[in-house]
Amino acid sequence: MALEIKRREREGIDLLDLNGRITAGKDVAAFRAAVEQVSGTPPRLVLNMKGVDYVDSTGLGALVMCANRISQLKGAAKLAEVNRRNIELLVMTKIDTIFEIFDDETEAVNSFFPERAIRRFDILSFVRHLDDED
Repeated sequence: MALEIKRREREGIDLLDLNGRITAGKDVAAFRAAVEQVSGTPPRLVLNMKGVDYVDSTGLGALVMCANRISQLKGAAKLAEVNRRNIELLVMTKIDTIFEIFDDETEAVNSFFPERAIRRFDILSFVRHLDDED
């Protein structure tokens, strides 16, 4: 399934709803183009990955590029609604260390507002849970 990207805004935060696969070729090119269109000074971006079922090595590189690009502009990119398979991939590749990850989009948006209480995704708890299953 080709990557579908829906861009929207919520409380001044750019949101990219990703659906499909982030893989080499047209998918990564579309993802990079969407990231380049993020507005705001500094840019604030939430990647909603609820519909992403697969990310290949080129897709992982594109995620890193996204984080670096937004960071260079003194902004922040965050991930929301990442499925278990992709969380495992992010942890194994240590890409989870460059993104804040949130269980849902509302928490990710709220994280841009210091006065709001937020609940971050707990990577340590997730990894412990994986160990318990083995």
